Amino acid sequence: MPTFKAIVIDKTDSGQSVALKDFDEKDFMDGDVTVRVEYSTINYKDGLAITGKAPVVRRFPMIAGVDFSGTVEQSSHPGWKPGDKVICNGWGMGETHLGAYAEKARVKGDWLVQLPATISARDAMAIGTAGYTAMLSVMALENAGVTPDKGPVVVTGAAGGVGSVAVAILATLGYQVVASTGRVQEADYLKGLGAAEIIDRKELSGPAKPLARERFAGGIDSVGSTTLANVLSMTRYGGSVAACGLAAGMDLPASVAPFILRGVSLLGIDSVMCPLPKRQEAWKRLETDLDRQKLAAMTTEIGLAQVIETAPSILGGGVRGRIVVNIQ
Repeated sequence: MPTFKAIVIDKTDSGQSVALKDFDEKDFMDGDVTVRVEYSTINYKDGLAITGKAPVVRRFPMIAGVDFSGTVEQSSHPGWKPGDKVICNGWGMGETHLGAYAEKARVKGDWLVQLPATISARDAMAIGTAGYTAMLSVMALENAGVTPDKGPVVVTGAAGGVGSVAVAILATLGYQVVASTGRVQEADYLKGLGAAEIIDRKELSGPAKPLARERFAGGIDSVGSTTLANVLSMTRYGGSVAACGLAAGMDLPASVAPFILRGVSLLGIDSVMCPLPKRQEAWKRLETDLDRQKLAAMTTEIGLAQVIETAPSILGGGVRGRIVVNIQ
């Protein structure tokens, strides 16, 4: 059987090893579609998996990488044929199913979304799971009634992957975006994406009051912990906050006061097991609601061989915007 290049995580006595090596197709897991992977990206979860900072990987050996874009090579699935351009996000890739940092991937056809006609394979991974999650968060706010006329919307972790795309989408849709970041030197970058106001994350990082002054009609939070607690306490009556990340921790030291005294809603965003119709809707929206010039401004590109050395920086907040991984 042929081999291909892949970033493989394996278990060792002292923890785990990570290396770019040859992987044999005979060791593929079950799936009815084989894809020639063209691009992937680096998300926060990828950083956790490669560094071993959290138990993301559930089986070994594991090919890392939680999303890809590419071209179908073989398919026994009725919905896909060789030559089809596809995207795959989540579904346990890089955790329980062999993932995307490889020249080939075998997955279930039910996991795949057709690459939108006006989005290139590269741009699909410039968006990646982070951008797709941002779109799901925007859709959740819209469904909860948070419209541009209701007031400012805060985006936490704004210079990161989810945050950058969220700022760009919200601004395009006419929202007044308040961008919260620990990297105030990125103010010009965030204003270029459409942020109307930049605030230091310190304003949202201390112990949260049960109720603080009402500041935001809604929010998209990728940070968690005290940051999310503060955003909730500052959300206006009837507002909503979409929670989609845990960069600062998975605890939530908040009170019930915003929920029972202001009617605030906390909206949970899951991108991994999100049903296919909602995924398709999100990618359709990304075609129209994400400015491609802004996407280009937030994106850098590396090769597969650079992933291992680059991934740890995303955990320390050292990555601005999005990183595309050119697999081929």
